[in-house]
Amino acid sequence: MTTAQPAPGRGQLRQILRDDDRGSATAELAVATPLLLLMLMLIVQFALWSHASHVAQAAAAQGLGAARMRGGTGADGTREARELLAQLAGGPLGDPLVETTRDATSVTVTVRGTVTPVVPFLVLPVRAVAVGPVERFTPADRPVA
Repeated sequence: MTTAQPAPGRGQLRQILRDDDRGSATAELAVATPLLLLMLMLIVQFALWSHASHVAQAAAAQGLGAARMRGGTGADGTREARELLAQLAGGPLGDPLVETTRDATSVTVTVRGTVTPVVPFLVLPVRAVAVGPVERFTPADRPVA
């Protein structure tokens, strides 16, 4: 014959519930997994932003090299920068815009765009500027010996 045990009191019930941690790992995983995925996506987004910045800087430098040459024009710099961006079409720099300004002494090439988004609703701008003097012939003040 078995004897019935008395029902646990309020204090005992609290102790049992407090000590029972079944399912806590599942709850922790359900909270931690989205946060870890978001952190991973942010790391990838930063890497894409860094790569897009390097692509924009390379295009600006390429345009500067073409525009600052003797006999070069601002249109030459814009064309060269756009050609480089076209070769890298599928890269992380979206909607690139190239602006070239050339005066008698200097050239400025600006490349702007946005980074391909990985994290929803996060649009990161990219801007690269390359500035340099215009190459020109200047006669020597004294004869070279």
